[in-house]
Amino acid sequence: MKNFEFHNPTKIVFGADTVAKLSRLVPDHARVLILYGGASAEKTGTLAEVRTALGQRTVQEFGGIEPNPSYETLMRAVEHVRKEKLDFLLAVGGGSVIDGTKFVAAAALYDGEPWEIAERGGSNIKQALPFGAVLTLPATGSEMNAGSVVTKKATQAKLAFHSALVYPKFSVLDPRKTFTLPVSQVANGLVDAFVHTTEQYLTYPVNARVQDRFAEGLLQTLVEIAPQAIASPDDYETRANLMWTATLALNGLIGAGVPQDWATHMIGHELTALYDIDHARTLALVLPALLDVQREPKRAKLLQFGERVWNITSGSEEERIDAAIAHTRAFFEGLGIPTRLSAYQLGQEAVEAVLKQLETHGMTSLGEHRDIDLARSRRILEAAL
Repeated sequence: MKNFEFHNPTKIVFGADTVAKLSRLVPDHARVLILYGGASAEKTGTLAEVRTALGQRTVQEFGGIEPNPSYETLMRAVEHVRKEKLDFLLAVGGGSVIDGTKFVAAAALYDGEPWEIAERGGSNIKQALPFGAVLTLPATGSEMNAGSVVTKKATQAKLAFHSALVYPKFSVLDPRKTFTLPVSQVANGLVDAFVHTTEQYLTYPVNARVQDRFAEGLLQTLVEIAPQAIASPDDYETRANLMWTATLALNGLIGAGVPQDWATHMIGHELTALYDIDHARTLALVLPALLDVQREPKRAKLLQFGERVWNITSGSEEERIDAAIAHTRAFFEGLGIPTRLSAYQLGQEAVEAVLKQLETHGMTSLGEHRDIDLARSRRILEAAL
């Protein structure tokens, strides 16, 4: 196991009727900006609950944060924060809203051009506004980590940044907030959490038994609950397990002391930026193809994955690896999420466009071994056609 430091300062408030606890979670004299996405937060009554819980505090609102939050939209929120001298942010939504709020928190106190935050991966963040979150869509784990991804529409650049200064102070997780989600978003959340886990697990062995078993447990849970999560939107126990699994998949715990990949995400980000495909759906496009192309450096963990997650114990090593990849592809497809670029009417031209973007953004040595160069990314993308 590799050396590591692990610290996660985010307070989790989990369960039914927990939005009301904002009354004690948000400082009494805070000047609050609520950030949210579309009209659903209002229609479902979540915003009304939030307003009630915040009581007599100074509260303003900023809506319209998109899936894959854009720099252009977020800068309007930054300007509003600065003009109104607001000092606490509250994200109400899923990972995109929380990611966007992290950018606003850092950018509002940044002296230079805020896009530099994304360009430099967050290394230049020296201070950030405090913020909390009310999670409504389990998927990204942004509610309990220090990462964010933002998109600059003008240049079709989708970049990630990290900083310990943008951990949420707290996150409220009420599984009932997921009851009204469209099936497509629930499916996206299942895939997102699954791939977040595999990015930290399907690498190479370092005898990190706790992290391996923890990751395998998360993957098994997602596979087990997926049918019920899709079929029964008001099944509280199933949605509770989905919400907590998605959070644990990317709160830093299973990634402590182990090698990590993230090539699927980097390639997927370019597909989203270019073709506006949902983030989770780009992961489903890339992961099976990547596992096939990278089967040699990932051989030991692919065999372990096949045995422990999919119960594949017979056949040659190649047959077991083939079966593990096939089971993964079938899991995504069974959720109604395609695993081929052709499903989006994309062909060789998309391969060339993504490769150009990867080169532009310096994504030329990806993966846990840094061995996924542009030639290997080409193989992965062509395997996904």
